[in-house]
Amino acid sequence: MDLFEEVIKLRREGKRGALATIVHTNGSIPSYESSRMLVREDGSIAGTIGGGCVEAEVWAAAKEVMQAEAPRKMTFSLNNEANYDNGLICGGTLEIFVEPILPQPVLYIFGGGHVSIALASAAHTAGFAIGIIDDRESFANRERFPMAREIYTSFEESFKKIEPSAATYMVIVTRGHKDDMHVLGWAVGTSPRYIGMIGSKRKVLSVYRALEKEGIAPEKFASVHAPVGLDIGALTPEEIAISITAELIAIRRGATNLSHKALHYVSATPASVA
Repeated sequence: MDLFEEVIKLRREGKRGALATIVHTNGSIPSYESSRMLVREDGSIAGTIGGGCVEAEVWAAAKEVMQAEAPRKMTFSLNNEANYDNGLICGGTLEIFVEPILPQPVLYIFGGGHVSIALASAAHTAGFAIGIIDDRESFANRERFPMAREIYTSFEESFKKIEPSAATYMVIVTRGHKDDMHVLGWAVGTSPRYIGMIGSKRKVLSVYRALEKEGIAPEKFASVHAPVGLDIGALTPEEIAISITAELIAIRRGATNLSHKALHYVSATPASVA
């Protein structure tokens, strides 16, 4: 099995993994430099770095490396104890570098207006692949979005082709209340890493209530970031794009101290909002 082909496959499928490589050896060890082991997020492995307790410890570390999205270097001293490595008597040391294999995050922007243009540019610069969805070909095209990897000119077509995963981010900034509601109704039934929707608190509440009347459980809205973006007082499309991109980065990196304006929706409870 070609481990590098497996790495490419993981990234294409939007899945995580960790690649462990023996980078230095000294003395007698049960493997050799450049031996590699790939650990997938489901715990399965491909390749080997020698087996035994070393491999077991590296497997456990690989799971942590995936979660932290940060590499780790591990050093093992095999000290001639037969019980250390499943009976293999070794008298050397080895260093193993464990690096995360992460899919490129993909941001799907529903809407092709001024905020979408600014957001696509900012998020692309921050490392996100970009997908654009708008039902107007004059708005969803290569001239307006040269950085886009995917462009759809039909919401329904995008719903069929997009396969949300832990590497998927969605921002809803369509031209109207009706389209926002249509997209959000689909989005909350999927499993992306992030869903955000632009609009005032009043608009967001009205969308939630309308979708609840259509049969969508109110708890589905708990993970939606709406109004979208960090609260930095943004006004212009470019400033709004920066606030949204900052929130996307914070979610991607696991930040816990977000300063946002997310609305906590309570079903059928009247609220006075701005």
